[in-house]
Amino acid sequence: MGNNMRKLCENVFALGVKDQKRKLFDALIPLPDGTSYNSYMVAGADKTAIIDAADPMFVREWMDNIRETGRKPDYLISNHAEQDHSGGIVDFIREYPDAKIVTNGKCREMLMCLLHVPEEKFIVVKDREELNLGGCTLEFYLAPWVHWPDTMFTFLREERVLFSCDFLGAHYASDDLFVRDEQLVYRSAKRYYAEIMMPFRPQIRKYLELVKGLAPKIIAPSHGQVYNRPEFILEAYDDWASDRTRDVLIMYVSMHESVRRMAEIIRDELESQSVTVKMLNLTEVDLGEVAMELVDAEAVLLGSPTVLTGAHPAAVYAAFLFNALRPKAKYLGIFGSYAWGGRMVEQLAGLVVSVKPEVLPPLMCKGLPADEDKTKISAWARELGDRMQRQG
Repeated sequence: MGNNMRKLCENVFALGVKDQKRKLFDALIPLPDGTSYNSYMVAGADKTAIIDAADPMFVREWMDNIRETGRKPDYLISNHAEQDHSGGIVDFIREYPDAKIVTNGKCREMLMCLLHVPEEKFIVVKDREELNLGGCTLEFYLAPWVHWPDTMFTFLREERVLFSCDFLGAHYASDDLFVRDEQLVYRSAKRYYAEIMMPFRPQIRKYLELVKGLAPKIIAPSHGQVYNRPEFILEAYDDWASDRTRDVLIMYVSMHESVRRMAEIIRDELESQSVTVKMLNLTEVDLGEVAMELVDAEAVLLGSPTVLTGAHPAAVYAAFLFNALRPKAKYLGIFGSYAWGGRMVEQLAGLVVSVKPEVLPPLMCKGLPADEDKTKISAWARELGDRMQRQG
């Protein structure tokens, strides 16, 4: 094997590449810790399989890693068609024309569409079908909507290695192959779950049970580090995907201090009832931080001033994100300040259609909160705290 080959276990090697300079994923998701495009080689006695490809920008480095192994691949297993995992396939089949792309029917359809891979290059597998490489048996498990309809997992039976694709991954670039600092990786993995997996929580719970049943010794995702203690990430996902909620998240944007002051009064009242509160100024945080705080929130309170009779664009974006990510929050409250009127409440509430939390009565103040407003704001927060305690 080449000098850059990193060994997971007896017959499995890492071939992936790190991307430490990319700032946005899908032109949407911030990457404070970079990311990686993981690819693996399973070296059987008779055949060799590559698990997933790499992002198009890193194809040359990925192909060099394959060449360094000194083995000629017979198969490329494509667990998911999104280009950060499939972009290298075109170059791969050009260099290894006898190799076959092994995937499921939905993924084949997408790869033919996205990359124009010829149909004759594919071997299509069904759920729980197997491929024997000679002492290394790959089992395929279809996992649609984790997070695309084409996703599948590949499991190396003999060494109990699960190649989980995007599932259980993290956008985290590191020189270490295996997780060393679980606390650090926990935060990156939670951010990744929030941004990508949270909308599919029912499916996530289902496939968590599948993974537990396989009892892997190693979980090798397509982003981030490899888990040689799978219990760490499985227990975290158990919590995130459960129905358990805690705490209050206040997201706000304030132009002239009125909404900020409202948010502080709400926070102070809730904290006086021993409710833990997280406050985010939407002009100071990125999408990932908002998403991560949504994972566990029992109540989400969104505050905005009026801008030309509507909500501030940052608050509109937060409401859209809340709807798209479908968090398990039980309560949603909208509060804000206005000068002469508008339809801010109706606009924000109208964006939340995919989830059904209990919507609190809206709380609005004209201008900077006066003493009578402060009393009203405190009562609003106190009522929420009482509801949470009764439910608790």
